[in-house]
Amino acid sequence: MAKAEQIKALINSHLQRDDEKFVSIALQLAASEARKGHTSLANEIRSLIDDKKSRPVAVVSISNDLSDLVQESEPQTDVSSLVVSNALRGRISRITKEFGQAEKLAKHGLSNRRKILLSGPPGTGKTMTAAALSKRTRLPFFTVQIDRLVTKYLGETGAKLRQIFAMIRKRPGVYLFDEFDAIGAQRGLESDVGEMRRVLNALLQFIESDDSNSIIVAATNSLSSLDSALFRRFDDILYYEKPSRGEIVTLMTNRLGSFLGRFSLDTPARIADGLSHAEIAQACDDAIKEAVLSDRTKVTQKSLVQMLKDKKQTYTKINE
Repeated sequence: MAKAEQIKALINSHLQRDDEKFVSIALQLAASEARKGHTSLANEIRSLIDDKKSRPVAVVSISNDLSDLVQESEPQTDVSSLVVSNALRGRISRITKEFGQAEKLAKHGLSNRRKILLSGPPGTGKTMTAAALSKRTRLPFFTVQIDRLVTKYLGETGAKLRQIFAMIRKRPGVYLFDEFDAIGAQRGLESDVGEMRRVLNALLQFIESDDSNSIIVAATNSLSSLDSALFRRFDDILYYEKPSRGEIVTLMTNRLGSFLGRFSLDTPARIADGLSHAEIAQACDDAIKEAVLSDRTKVTQKSLVQMLKDKKQTYTKINE
């Protein structure tokens, strides 16, 4: 049954005529009951909300067209092509396996992993992972434009969030919230303002109550900056690190492909140590460009090493 605090919050929101909060808490109750296997009760609650609202929920009026907030793209990366540790690859594969057998889990009152938090330095494969999940599950891939989601107008960000989560429920897909800390930062920080606290509280409720067939992926470069209340809303938290020496060799081999010359990658891998997946991939691409422009069919070790050194120098300057 519902927790006492939820019941009190539900009654309080009704007495205060806060329809938006009332609906949000009611959906949380429905999601909670569904997780306990009380599917009939959960469906009855949702039906009451969908069909028998006495008053519409008041939200800020913005365009129904979400094309400026949510961008759809065609995923090119598969789970098998990700260059990550075996342990991390296994956890990613577990997500797709549970998705494929969600109905089997539901028969036992269990739900598949759907809300995933990815954390780690920039360029370590978080976005590629979201795209790979889309390709493997055959769900469309959507990226939420965080920079357009957060506005200076009172109430507008929360209204946009509501529209996005309505889309998540109506149109199954993999939804990536990149740079998630922009809206999920800790409450109480010196830079925090009342509006962003309200946005975070709304975000917590939306994630908690979401019981759609979509996969929600939030990515952040700074796990410590997120509000701790967010963590328990996610089914899994995956941490990404910069590639190991062996992963660097694999990444360069895959990226260079037929352009890889007859030389050992040990030296280039040693020089690339400390760079991210994205930076190494860019260095490989630069070496391929130089080969093409020089009418060569293979990348030379000298060229690859120089491109990696250029990236290393840039990386060092940025982090000074």
